[in-house]
Amino acid sequence: MNFGQAFIEALESLGGNKLRTGLTVLGIVIGVAAVIAMLAAGTGAQNTITSSISGIGTNLLFVFRGNLTERVRNVKPLTQQDALAFTDQFSAPSVAGVAPVIQRTLEITFSGERTTATVSGVTPEYQTVRNYALTEGDFITQENLLGQASVVLVGPELADKLFKRHVGVTGETLRIEGQPFRVIGVLESKGGGSFGSQDNVILMPLTTAQARLIRRASGQVDVIFIQAINADAVKLAAQEVSDILRTRHRTALGADDFTVFTQQDFLATAQTITGVLTIFLGGVAAISLLVGGIGIMNIMLVSVTERTREIGLRKALGARKRDILIQFLTESALLSLLGGVLGIGLGWLIAYVVGEVAAANNTPFVPVVGIDAILLATLFSTVVGLFFGIYPANRAANLEPVEALRSD
Repeated sequence: MNFGQAFIEALESLGGNKLRTGLTVLGIVIGVAAVIAMLAAGTGAQNTITSSISGIGTNLLFVFRGNLTERVRNVKPLTQQDALAFTDQFSAPSVAGVAPVIQRTLEITFSGERTTATVSGVTPEYQTVRNYALTEGDFITQENLLGQASVVLVGPELADKLFKRHVGVTGETLRIEGQPFRVIGVLESKGGGSFGSQDNVILMPLTTAQARLIRRASGQVDVIFIQAINADAVKLAAQEVSDILRTRHRTALGADDFTVFTQQDFLATAQTITGVLTIFLGGVAAISLLVGGIGIMNIMLVSVTERTREIGLRKALGARKRDILIQFLTESALLSLLGGVLGIGLGWLIAYVVGEVAAANNTPFVPVVGIDAILLATLFSTVVGLFFGIYPANRAANLEPVEALRSD
C-alpha cells in the first residue's frame, strides 16, 4: 500500500463517522489554539516590557544607594556632589549626561479632583538623559532651577485624571500637598515601565522639590540617571562611575555601598522573566494538546474494535502488517494535522481579539503570533497524533486473520 492510497482510505474512514471525527479533531484544535495564543501573549508581553524599558532613555545607567547583592555597613547616601563628579570629562569621558533625582508619591488636587502621583525633582538635563519629549509647553530651565520656581510638567495620564484632557493644559494651576504650582508643559506618553506608570508623573525643579515638598539632608538624592556617549560605551561608563563613587565614598575593595544598573541589565532581566512566563504558559496550554492526543488514541482504539473483521479480511487477502500499520497511522496523523491547521486559525483569531481588547482599553499590549509558535504547535500536534496512534495501529496490525474474521 502506498501513502496516496492510505491517505484516500483514511479520508473515507474518517468521513464515515463525521461527528466522532469532528469531536476528536476539536480536542487538537483547542490544544493547538491554546498553545499559539499563549505563546503570542507571552511574546507580546515581552515586546511591551522591553520597548517600555527601551523608551525610558538612551544608553541609560541607574545609580542607586546601597548594595543590592551584598550587605554593606555604613552606607553613604548619593548626593548632588556625586552627580557633579560624574560630569568630569577627565574622570568619566564615557558619560554624556547626568541627572540627579529626588522623588516621592504625593497627593495632587485640581478643582475637586484628587489623586496621587510620583513627584520628581529634576534638573534641565533630565529631559535629554531620560529621552523625554513634550506634546506642549517647555521643559524646566536653569532659571526655574535657580529661582526655585513653582512650575511643573505633568504626564498625560495624570493630565487626563485631573483636567479630563491632556491638550491645552499649559497654564493651569494644580496643587501638590496643598501648595499651588503652574503647569508649563505636558510630557509625551511613555506607557508603563519597571518603575510603574511613566505617564502618571509630575516633574518639577529639583531645588523647588527639595525646599518645599521632598526634603533631603545635605543635598542627598534618591537616584542618579546617567547617559553614556553611545551604546558601546555603556559598560565603560558604568566602570567609570563606579570608580568615582568608590573614591568619593572611600569604600573597601568589594564592599560598594551603591549599585549601578544599565539599561541592558533591566532588559536582560525582563526578557528572562517574560521568557520563563512564556514557556510556562505554553507548557500549560500543551496539556490540552496531550488531552487531545489521548482522544485520538481512544477513537482509534474504537475504530480498531469496530473494524476487526475488515482488518482480518484485508490480511486474509494479502495485506501485510506494514500496510495495516500505515493505514491506521495515516488516520491518526490526518486527525492531528487537520486539528493543527484549524487550531492555527483559531489561535491567531484569539490573539487578534486579545490585541483588539487591549487596544480598546488603551493598553500597550499586542500579542504576536510568530512563525516559530506556528511550527512548534503544528509539529507537536502531528507528533502527538502519531504517538497516540502507534498503539491502536500496532494492535490492528498484530491481529490474527482467523481470529479477526471470527469476531462479531
